[in-house]
Amino acid sequence: MHQHTLTELRLALHSKSISSAELTQHYLTRIQQLDPALNSFITVTSEQALTMARAADQQLFSGTATALTGIPLAQKDLFCTQGIKTSCASKMLDNFIAPYNATIVDQFNAAGMVLLGKTNMDEFAMGSSNENSFYGPVKNPWDLTRTPGGSSGGSAAAVAAGLCPVATGTDTGGSIRQPAAMCGITGIKPTYGRVSRYGMIAFASSLDQGGILSKTAADCALMLNAMAGFDLKDSTSANMPVPDYTATLTQPLKGLKIGIPQEFFAEGLDASVAKVVEQAIQHYQSLGATLHNITLPHNSLALSAYYIIAPAEASSNLSRYDGVRFGHRCDNPKNLEDLYQRSRAEGFGNEVKRRIMIGTYVLSSGYYDAYYRKAQQIRRLIHQDYQQAFAQVDVIMSPTSPTTAFELGAKTQDPVSMYLADIYTLGVNLAGLPAMSIPAGFAEGLPVGLQLIGTAFSEAKLLNIAHQFQQSTDWHLQLPKREI
Repeated sequence: MHQHTLTELRLALHSKSISSAELTQHYLTRIQQLDPALNSFITVTSEQALTMARAADQQLFSGTATALTGIPLAQKDLFCTQGIKTSCASKMLDNFIAPYNATIVDQFNAAGMVLLGKTNMDEFAMGSSNENSFYGPVKNPWDLTRTPGGSSGGSAAAVAAGLCPVATGTDTGGSIRQPAAMCGITGIKPTYGRVSRYGMIAFASSLDQGGILSKTAADCALMLNAMAGFDLKDSTSANMPVPDYTATLTQPLKGLKIGIPQEFFAEGLDASVAKVVEQAIQHYQSLGATLHNITLPHNSLALSAYYIIAPAEASSNLSRYDGVRFGHRCDNPKNLEDLYQRSRAEGFGNEVKRRIMIGTYVLSSGYYDAYYRKAQQIRRLIHQDYQQAFAQVDVIMSPTSPTTAFELGAKTQDPVSMYLADIYTLGVNLAGLPAMSIPAGFAEGLPVGLQLIGTAFSEAKLLNIAHQFQQSTDWHLQLPKREI
């Protein structure tokens, strides 16, 4: 059953060839047997999942089910879930039981989906390898010595290993797309504001966006139908109509103009990855698309701008974790200052501390104009580059990551090298655009992702482009060569 897509499982549930309780128990058994080797889950909600599954079966039997009723899913452990630990993979929130649900949790509950548990991640979503977790690193199902990518690595690994058919993720600088690429699955980061951020614990508020990791574009379309939309509780959510993302999946691609950014195929891109990505792009020509060289001249500045803006916002957002109101509190503080210092020193990991320090520095008096304001100006230039590119083409295609999954520990002592793993994804977040990663093939036995970038609120078009590729290839159906 775990080899089926969400779309196939939906049909099986509605035809009553399988029950939600049976399906849920199947995944819970796989999690129990296989996840000790992967470490993709922080919390498994077995009892609650089976209760939700039985309720879903009643809906399916009575004819009141939605398209997603009875489908099991996993939530990244930074979406608040009422009565269930929401840790952000941090010691700081190891004892935090959320008193309310994030909007997307409520949306999937209303759709009748079944929560299997909460997935591991980089602490407070800060990282590209899922090694910055208080609960230990997640391992890639394709090779247990390698990273699954980050920060949504737990969600990506769980989907790739068949521990759940679909999982939520968040993308601040590539944290859905990069793990999707490294684990050989499909991931979509919607336009900033397309999905509510209410109840999603913040890293960088102007960059964070919730999204989906699953096997196929069709699966992502079904999920996005349920989670997209305006939310009064989120002032940054877009008050725009939500299309049916499944309605346009089968449109032909004849006449599609694909932009190839020259900057993304230059020094730093692994040759074996480049070959796979170029072959995937050429396949689109056989589907009726045309290729056009474009330039994104300020992309080389994206890394520098991102690692000023994101830490600055993190410094502000994480100031609330002070040992007073909730979260970790040090033992026997001598005074208020000691309480603050030791609670934060003990509660946060090294990467989070590094980014808080950077963010505090660039926002400090005398440095704000030199760093933060300049980074925001670069952000505007990057956005303008994309606008000019989309005046010529319909979609931009590139590698998702410059390499395949790298070995665990290979970059932990070199933060800059780690940050470069997101060099092709950061600009999309700075510009607030939607983007996807889809499986494009393999390099030396490891998955390679193809990145699709669209104009604002063009998720339906991206899903259509991805779906047509997946209808004529089978890379997205490949599974790890052995059981974990």
